[in-house]
Amino acid sequence: MSFGNQGPRVWKKIGEAQNPHCLKSSVEVPQSAMIWAAKLWLWLCFLCQCSKPLKTHDSLLVILCFCSFPSCSILPTELYSYTEEPEFALNRDYFEEDFRSHGMCRRWIELAVEEQRAYVMRLLDALEVTDRDKRLKVARAILYLAQGVFDECDTEVDVLHWSRHNVFLLYDMGIFTALLELLSMEIDNSQACSSAVRKPAISLADSTELRVLLSIMYLMVETIRVQTEDDRPEWKAARETFKNELGSPLYNGEPFALLLFTMVTKFCSMNAPHFPMKKVLLLLWKTILFTLGGFEELQEMKVRGRERLNLPPLPEDSIKVVRAMRAASPPASAMELIEQQQQQKRGRRSRRPLVKQDSLDTYNERDPFKNDDARDEEEDPEDTDSGIEGEVDPLDRDVIIQPPPPPPPLRPPTERVNFPKGLPWAPKVREKDIEHFLETSRNKFIGFTLGNDTETLVGLPRPIHESVKTLKQVRSKTNDLCGEEEVEETPAEILYLGMLPNLSQYVIALLKLLLAAAPTSKAKTDSINILADVLPEEMPITVLQSMKLGIDVNRHKEIIVKAISALLLLLLKHFKLNHIYQFEIVSQHLVFANCIPLILKFFNQNIMSYISAKNSICVLDFPHCVVHEMPELTAESLEAGDSNQFCWRNLFSCINLLRILNKLTKWKHSRTMMLVVFKSAPILKRALKVKQAMMQLYVLKLLKIQTKYLGRQWRKSNMKTMSAIYQKVRHRLNDDWAYGNDIDARPWDFQAEECALRESIEKFNSRRYDRNKNGDFTPVDNCLQSVLGQRVELPEDFHYSYEMWLEREVFSQPIQWEGLLQNP
Repeated sequence: MSFGNQGPRVWKKIGEAQNPHCLKSSVEVPQSAMIWAAKLWLWLCFLCQCSKPLKTHDSLLVILCFCSFPSCSILPTELYSYTEEPEFALNRDYFEEDFRSHGMCRRWIELAVEEQRAYVMRLLDALEVTDRDKRLKVARAILYLAQGVFDECDTEVDVLHWSRHNVFLLYDMGIFTALLELLSMEIDNSQACSSAVRKPAISLADSTELRVLLSIMYLMVETIRVQTEDDRPEWKAARETFKNELGSPLYNGEPFALLLFTMVTKFCSMNAPHFPMKKVLLLLWKTILFTLGGFEELQEMKVRGRERLNLPPLPEDSIKVVRAMRAASPPASAMELIEQQQQQKRGRRSRRPLVKQDSLDTYNERDPFKNDDARDEEEDPEDTDSGIEGEVDPLDRDVIIQPPPPPPPLRPPTERVNFPKGLPWAPKVREKDIEHFLETSRNKFIGFTLGNDTETLVGLPRPIHESVKTLKQVRSKTNDLCGEEEVEETPAEILYLGMLPNLSQYVIALLKLLLAAAPTSKAKTDSINILADVLPEEMPITVLQSMKLGIDVNRHKEIIVKAISALLLLLLKHFKLNHIYQFEIVSQHLVFANCIPLILKFFNQNIMSYISAKNSICVLDFPHCVVHEMPELTAESLEAGDSNQFCWRNLFSCINLLRILNKLTKWKHSRTMMLVVFKSAPILKRALKVKQAMMQLYVLKLLKIQTKYLGRQWRKSNMKTMSAIYQKVRHRLNDDWAYGNDIDARPWDFQAEECALRESIEKFNSRRYDRNKNGDFTPVDNCLQSVLGQRVELPEDFHYSYEMWLEREVFSQPIQWEGLLQNP
């Protein structure tokens, strides 16, 4: 089988997928990586037995689903705004000026490591000068090193290589600690804050020092965080050391993330409107991701935790299950049905065989994310089935007017790709469900109950015994901790302890920023200004400049939404794994701050337009803009956008927000009713139009938990959605989500449920964090029995001198008993 002329472009396409905002740039890679990609390409072609090589557009998605490329670090394109482009040359000029002033005649990449270390040491000494302008120039020179000395590089791969080399060198020389001190000085700079408050309009110039410092720190955190195969042993050791430092209270007695949270709250309280919030949020997100770990690390922590507590292993890896899911076509709307009926009347009326429907899967429906030439893909014979002719559901008429797919070519049965059949998730049962089932059965057959007893089955029929046995087999067991608990000093525990005093302020500040960056929010004069680090000093005067700034502003808001959604989701997942009450208090603060209606408001838009937004200019992304020659920008090229058919950034944000909404409402009856009250069903149903499996899964989960409250007519009118829920969402045995027989017996008392949860949370915090505090306001125990009953630790030699102490302090001291009778 020939590799085809598209083989050498495999890696280029993969590099573009890693950086979807820079699709026009070529990426050079090592020869070993090219060979590996070529082997994968041939393997895919062999599986499909194609007469021609696979299309890049089709096979690329398969490649990205099954593998990742550690040698390709994610480019820091989103760190910089397009209005910051002139500062790249400014950083280079300051570096070269300082580099030449020290007698360096060669280029940076030609120096030995010891010479580079000596120069970095001189930069570190220069950071301690009192002159603010000189410090800024030195910081820009350091930023140029962290950016990869791009003026001495020919390709983007060279820039990334030298950026990685320089970042580890800077960390080894102690640059991060020096930058942290400067950042603390800038945060506490009251003069800069007061001048920014008095300004009518804030621009890039007001946050220059902060942006330079935060950019260096972001590059250091993100570069050291990403692990590659060719890492040196000293780099691996530096990564672990840096991770421990960021997660421990080594910086000013608190984790580094708390300093960034303080910047967020200070900005939202209008005390520092010049803070560059996009860079702060990106750095905060990457710091949490580095210190606590991502989703794969979370899965490993779950497995280790269950092994430590002697619990059964997880039934499946949720990440792998979601990745293996296929996207489904959304149900047609009323307007689409009317248009299809009109087209059917105008077209030829010929009888065609019906196509069997699998929930939302309308295989011949036009996919907005596919090209026209991608519709001739071969279908699996088991995915389609010829049925009987006759009347069909109006929702399925869009399939009838489409021509049937061509019959697939005959393949040997041994070379066929077998996809897993059946439901994707293993069913689960809670202990509470078993108790409820036995309580109902005992009332029915015996006439009395035994409380929480799930073992006694005396007097119950044999089928009930079998049902209980089946329920216990799929029960999700947990570990119940009683009495004194050992608090392990994990990074999540340290972060929660630091966040606890101001947790509500942090949550409210993040939601304020999310609201200001949401595309559905309207501009208000009293709202916070999140554009301080994107607006230039001089406003645009031409149409081209206005279009460029408009794209930059929209991109800026999208990045803020992405960072906040990822940050909140990480905090919820890590706190839930560390202790359930830590998760509950963060969730309750989010609910009380109106996070549920905020997320629903975010999705109450044309979600397809948001997913397919093209708010990026590829040629201005870093490092493309500093390596390649800048082409001439025109209004037509800006309006056309990039060649990507959808925006990974916005899709990532939508999935994160849906997952947050799921975590807030899961097993919470009152919060589920909030989804019903805010009429979330039509909003979520419109989100199903996005043909992405993970996003559809979390939308269907949200629809499932409120289906029983939407009424029989809604369920009858949305049978395709109900079928999709059955196929894609995990099943809970004894869960009547599709019927809702007991909804009348469960009144909605939001205040009672939340108050009971808050009481449990306060008891947890008091027991776990306040037990060692003996302040002036600690309650005094005046009960004689409890005081005398306390166990007092006495020194070992106390009994030797006890009689002497008793004689001196008690018997020899006169006691004036009459004084007790006198009034004070």
